[in-house]
Order: sequence, then C-alpha cells, then structure tokens
Amino acid sequence: MSFVETEERRALRAAVAELGGKYGSSYYVEKARSGQKTDELWAEAGRLGYLGVNVPEEYGGGGGGIGDLAAVCEELAAAGCPLLLMVVSPAICATIIARSGTEAQRKHWLPRFADGSVKMAFAITEPDAGSNAHRITTTARRDGDGWVLNGQKTFISGVDESDAVLFVSRTQDQKGNLRPSLFIVPTAAPGFAFTPIDMEIVSPEKQFVCHLDDVRLPYDALVGDEDGGLLQLFAGLNPERIMAAAMGAGIGRLALGKATGYAASRQVFRTPIGAHQGIAHPLAAAKIELELARLMGQKAAWLYDEGDDTGAGEAANMAKYATAEAAIHCVDQAIQTHGGNGLTTEYGVGMLAGVVRLMRIAPVSREMVLNYVAQHSLGLPKSY
Repeated sequence: MSFVETEERRALRAAVAELGGKYGSSYYVEKARSGQKTDELWAEAGRLGYLGVNVPEEYGGGGGGIGDLAAVCEELAAAGCPLLLMVVSPAICATIIARSGTEAQRKHWLPRFADGSVKMAFAITEPDAGSNAHRITTTARRDGDGWVLNGQKTFISGVDESDAVLFVSRTQDQKGNLRPSLFIVPTAAPGFAFTPIDMEIVSPEKQFVCHLDDVRLPYDALVGDEDGGLLQLFAGLNPERIMAAAMGAGIGRLALGKATGYAASRQVFRTPIGAHQGIAHPLAAAKIELELARLMGQKAAWLYDEGDDTGAGEAANMAKYATAEAAIHCVDQAIQTHGGNGLTTEYGVGMLAGVVRLMRIAPVSREMVLNYVAQHSLGLPKSY
C-alpha cells in the first residue's frame, strides 16, 4: 500500500471534482428542498463512466476497485453533492452481484450499474431488529418454481428512484433452520409497497418503509447460492462502510473549505478572523482528524481490493467511525467559524449538520463499531 495515490486515481479525482463543481451545493440543495432528484448529475456521472469504475471490464465497467468508487463518492461530496445512492447501488448491490450473482444476473445488471441507467436500493434494516441482522423476520419460501416474500423493512434509501431493491430475507433449509438469502425485487412487483418517512435531513434521497405482501418472484431472483447468503451479505457491507467513510470525508472537506474561506476573508477587528488562534487552531485540529480518518478509509479500500475481507472488515469499521467523528467536528467548527452566518441558508453550512450527524448512526452505529473493535481487535468478550 502506498500513501500516495496513483496517477490514474489522482486523475479520476480531478475529473470527478470538475463534474461535481459543474453542479455544486446550490444544485444539490435546490433539488432537495424542491423534492426533486439529482437525475442530471447521476446520468452524466454514469455516461462518463464514474459510477462503474468498480464494475469488471467485461460487463462494461472500468475494472477498478472499491477504492476508485470511494474516490468518486468523496469528490462529489466535497463538491457539495453527497449522493447517498452511490453508497447503495454501485457499491453494495453491484459488488454483491459481481461477486455472487449468476452469469445471467451479471450480464443483466452490471452494464446498467456501470452506465448509470439503473439504480438498486438495498434493504436489510427492520423495525424490530435494529442492528441485529440475525433477528430479521422477512422471509422467502419456495412456491413451485419460484419464491414468495413477506416482511417489512425500514429506513431504506432511494426506493422511489430505484428500479429494484436487493432484499435481505430468510429462507428455510431442509432442517427447518432459517438462513439469510438475498433477492432482487423489482419496485413494480405486485404486493410490494413503500411509504416515505419524514426526515429532518436535507437530501434529495428519501427514506422509506417497505412492505412485502406475498410478493411472487421467479427462482432466479435469488442472488447466488441458497446456502451462501451470509457471506454474500458481508461482501457488500464492507464496501458500504468504505463508501460511507468516503462520503463523510468529502463532506468534511466541503465544510472545512467553507470555513477557511470565510476565516481568511472575514474581518471584525481589522484583521481576518483566521489570524486568531481561537479560530485557526480548531480548524487545524479538524483538518488533522479528517486526514487521519481518510488514511484509514484508503487502507480499508486497499485491503478490500486485495481480497483481505477480514482485514478490510476491521479497517472499514474503523474508517467509518473515525470519518463520522471527524466530519461532525469539521461541520461543527465550520458553523462556529461562521458565527450566525453558519446557520443561514446563504452560506450552506448549517444544513450539513444533520447529514454528518446521521453518520454516527448509519449504516452502522458508533456503538456497534466499538463492539466490533472491542471483540475482534482487542479480543475482549462479546458484550451483546
């Protein structure tokens, strides 16, 4: 692992930053506040190949790794366009299908992930299961040559703009034991309904409760093996954490950029406020924390792309934790630096607070990350 990114990665970042700058925070916020979607940005990113950098070349992608996709996500977020569906559709869903899907599923879905012509949501969280994926009650039972799904999911992102949802459910083996399995459910499938959840977060991508009521699917809606659901699931959760860390890093950079620009130009006592250590030192500390978190994110992506799932699991959890904390610090200090202006619509800083605060909760809570590190990194007894 090098601490200096390759020339190709740096070029990718520059190109994506240019695209993000073409749209920017004003575009993103306007879409969010008006209830519209970022379709133009998504379509252009897909057309330019940025959404498919991690899709294998034989399926129309760039043949890169999760580190490349994380760079795309970070640069768009740093430009003021943190696309939550990037964490879900090309990272979780495309990765799982590329690694575990049938050849027919790969040929059908991966080229469309790569060019941005399809979006797929991901559904695991349930109202009564919370962080315990072993308690999910959504079930799939064999019925002739197909499946029937029933259950409920909550806090599922972007269902209204997705063509399908990758559902985590449970199937019964020959011994009567329930095991996790993954199913691709078209959003137009009879018996599938979704209702929006009112949120305080400024984002074009909405959250939904999903209901499956005797949803009938063909056998090939199952992703991978009937016996391999848990391993297939975890293959998508490490990329999810890596991408969440990348998005947090991008938002942290955005907030620091706004804060330092303001601190360098705002004068109150005949000198820019950034010349005072009371302003400069907290911003410098936030910068240090953010760069340390970004390094862990890059390490996690490198381990994952090298095929070290165990090492990537530890690093991805740490990166997600560290970046959430750093991003919160960056945004909080940016608001403080702006004073009252930090809470005005004009400066676009205050609206970032809800987004980064969510990162302590999703896609995995800070407490569950600490549980993981205590048990797996420190060797302490399991506490839950």
